[in-house]
Amino acid sequence: MIVTYYGKQYFKIQLGERTIAYNPIGKDSNEKGSRFGADIVLSSLRHPDFNGADQCAYGDRAPFVISGPGEYEVGGIFIKGFGTETTYRGEKKVNTVFSVMFESINLCFLGSLVSSDALSREVKEGLGEIDVLFAPIGGGDMLSSSDAYKLTLALDAKVVIPMDYEHTKGGIETFIKEAGANAEEMDKFTFKKKDLDGKEGGVVVLKAA
Repeated sequence: MIVTYYGKQYFKIQLGERTIAYNPIGKDSNEKGSRFGADIVLSSLRHPDFNGADQCAYGDRAPFVISGPGEYEVGGIFIKGFGTETTYRGEKKVNTVFSVMFESINLCFLGSLVSSDALSREVKEGLGEIDVLFAPIGGGDMLSSSDAYKLTLALDAKVVIPMDYEHTKGGIETFIKEAGANAEEMDKFTFKKKDLDGKEGGVVVLKAA
């Protein structure tokens, strides 16, 4: 599995020959986006910063788009979406937290989670055992660096990948400091299930492509 970061909350997950895009940046957003073909697009919030599924269509390749709560199965990839309340750009919205299960690896994507209190006990139980957690750390409309790391520990994630920190001064530095020696910086995160064995609260900071 290969994880590439494109800034904001935009990720490309390569699972063999299949590709998942998380929160692609839309063409109407003020954020800088990127185009590539994807088989599945997960959009956690209805806003141009996160729902640019058209940026992941390539030629005749049109992605299967999931943009809300529910349970889905797409070509052997099992996806659960849990609705949480949030506020973005001053507007109350529904944020979807996604759990993606593929080859016994559970990827949890928090989207624009505003606080740890937004995750009910039922949602936490539904997420199951988390291998890789994608967590916003920008503060303001979403988790702060400190709160994000505390939530990572509470959810018992093996590895956390921080996101949406580019516009927050000192946010990523604070998060790395919280993680201590467990933090690693890299261009892409390439791993298999066995690589996660024994990890607990590790941090992978990806440079935006």
